[in-house]
Amino acid sequence: MRFSERFRATRRAPLLQVLKSAVATVAAWLLAGWLIPGPPPVFAAIAALLVVQPSVNQSLGKAIERSVGVIAGVVIASLLGLVFGSSSWVILVAILVAMLAAWAARMTTGTSNQVAISAMLVLALGGTSPEYAFDRIIETLIGAAIGIIVNALIVPPVLAGPSRDQLAALGAELAASVTRLARALERPQRQADLDGLMIEARLLRPMRDAADGAIADAEDSLTLNPRRSAHRGDILEQRRLLDRLGPMVTQVIGMTRAFVDHYDDGLGGEPTVGAIAEQLRRVAHDIRLAVHLADVEPEPPTSAIPALTAPLEIAAPKSDHWILVGSLLEDLRRIRDELQAEDPSLPGG
Repeated sequence: MRFSERFRATRRAPLLQVLKSAVATVAAWLLAGWLIPGPPPVFAAIAALLVVQPSVNQSLGKAIERSVGVIAGVVIASLLGLVFGSSSWVILVAILVAMLAAWAARMTTGTSNQVAISAMLVLALGGTSPEYAFDRIIETLIGAAIGIIVNALIVPPVLAGPSRDQLAALGAELAASVTRLARALERPQRQADLDGLMIEARLLRPMRDAADGAIADAEDSLTLNPRRSAHRGDILEQRRLLDRLGPMVTQVIGMTRAFVDHYDDGLGGEPTVGAIAEQLRRVAHDIRLAVHLADVEPEPPTSAIPALTAPLEIAAPKSDHWILVGSLLEDLRRIRDELQAEDPSLPGG
């Protein structure tokens, strides 16, 4: 791993997010400084900076985490400061006590860190009186509130775009995997070809998980968001599409696994295998169509008419191929059910 990878992200945060954090920090500093005369409003600025998150719901969670941590840390520091003063060794003890108290209360990692940081800052800045502690708590609440308000009022983020991209990528790769399997059924395969086919099929799982995580983030971004009504239907449609594509990922991986495990050079001469390959091409078409109809992928498929219009009629396979053919047909049936589940115009839909 390169040294720069330790501190550099693969993707930049949106510039709007950076600007919102800056606006919230400056506003919190100015407002808290005006309302609470005295030391620089460091607690307010830090709270506002941390509270501005990718979604309003996450901002609320971060505000609660920050506020609870500050209150606990300030109380611990004030009690120790009143008893022992603000010497360096007292600061170290306060940090240790704060960490142990957070652990005993089963606080989250972020809240636990905040307790210790707040206790350290209070004693390091020289404030041990109850008035100072109360002011720092109010200051933190002001900063957290401003962070939430700024995040909600300045173009509240709705993460429908990233989830749409992940879902479109999953649909495209799922269709491509089905097409590769159809091609492999009709051609002689080397061991390297089989290994590559299996590796590519397995890549569908992390893509499915990435799409699921992105849609979950999009759903979370709607919570407490003033713009949620305009995007709720879009994200709901994405979730429904993923619920259809997710089981297909399992079926396609299973079909590929069965083909790799039971492959032999005589498989291409099996009449049913050719028919299955043709059905798989139709599956790939209908996957692209399903993604297109969900407004996830703007590019239209070759045809707007579903290709899976009737069950596959098969002949009895040879005795040494019946396990593979039976496995492929069962998975193909399940995929067909998923594709036609929400289309009443199709047989079985």
